[in-house]
Amino acid sequence: MHRELVEQRPWLSDKQFLGALSFCMMLPGPEAMQLATFTGWKLRGTIGGLIGGLLFVLPGALVIALLGGLYIGFGDLPLVKAAFLGVQAAVVAIILQALIRLSGRVLIDWPARIAALLAFLVLFTSALPFPAVVMIASFVGMLRPRADDSFPAPPRAAPWKDTVRTILVWGTLWLVPIAVLMVSGATFLTDVALFFSKLAVVTFGGAYAVLAYMVQAVVSEHHWLTTAQMMDALGLAETTPGPLILVTQFVGQLAGYQQGGVLLAVATGLITLWCTFIPCFLWIFAGAPYVERLLQLPRLNSALAMISAAIVGVIANLGLWFSLHVLFEDHVVVDLGTLPVLSSFQPMELALVAFGCVLIFALRLSVVATLSACALAAMNFVWI
Repeated sequence: MHRELVEQRPWLSDKQFLGALSFCMMLPGPEAMQLATFTGWKLRGTIGGLIGGLLFVLPGALVIALLGGLYIGFGDLPLVKAAFLGVQAAVVAIILQALIRLSGRVLIDWPARIAALLAFLVLFTSALPFPAVVMIASFVGMLRPRADDSFPAPPRAAPWKDTVRTILVWGTLWLVPIAVLMVSGATFLTDVALFFSKLAVVTFGGAYAVLAYMVQAVVSEHHWLTTAQMMDALGLAETTPGPLILVTQFVGQLAGYQQGGVLLAVATGLITLWCTFIPCFLWIFAGAPYVERLLQLPRLNSALAMISAAIVGVIANLGLWFSLHVLFEDHVVVDLGTLPVLSSFQPMELALVAFGCVLIFALRLSVVATLSACALAAMNFVWI
């Protein structure tokens, strides 16, 4: 996006791009989609923001809808199951790559490393839910003294009446459909809408950060999907264009299908998309006029730094959870968390994970190429 928006177009200066990226990283939700929306807003106002955001999401959403239908129709075939084993093994390597990259940028001092470790421990042991981890990290970050508070004076704020109007319009668009579902008595659709609306508020750190929380809620609390289906959902979302947070659409579709068939799957998929992305337009259109001012608030920057450190621990927890479910067939729940049954170790999956790591780290293949190669390798194992 930097190459396209700054170097080739150029629609933004380098300073504008970096400021917009920092602003989007402050927000819950998919930062790449929000950056596309911000760029459109910067160029052509609200209409430009709608064009940028919608066209960033819709191609991937259509692909997810198609893949979801194929998964429902053919997911039980032996070769398809084998392909998903390969995809899951590749995802282990992809999450590890994301963890290493983020750690190098974020864990620059001991307070940040301690925050990451504590976040990992409390999530692994289920001592605290994901939203509580984000809130505590932000609070600690705001209290933490900074070595450099030499920020320039914030620029003048945007007119507050325009901001209130924007919040009312987009808040209404977001919440009225949920209210209609509640009044109509559509209990399952209401539960889906409320759950993914809550995710839209707490998804700091991107899709990987929220996946561990979503897995726990979808599998253990709501019982909409199985653990294996959640793992397949992440694998499918990795193969599509657009933001990885589109995994929520697949989860909604599959949950709807298992609750009531094809029509309910379509409805839940649309509701999930609505509750995932309408809030993004709210955050951008309400906050974009204040970007320069927000980026010069020291306490806010400190809070964001601590949240980013905690997100490293969140992603580490997701990576461990995912790896244990790929490498071991059976698991037991104890006081310390979910642990594998050692006798259920699966050596073929370990070989596939190692293969994925070689492709990602040694050969530096793209995500899609790695997923495809691991899927083919797993299918060959089964075929042989």
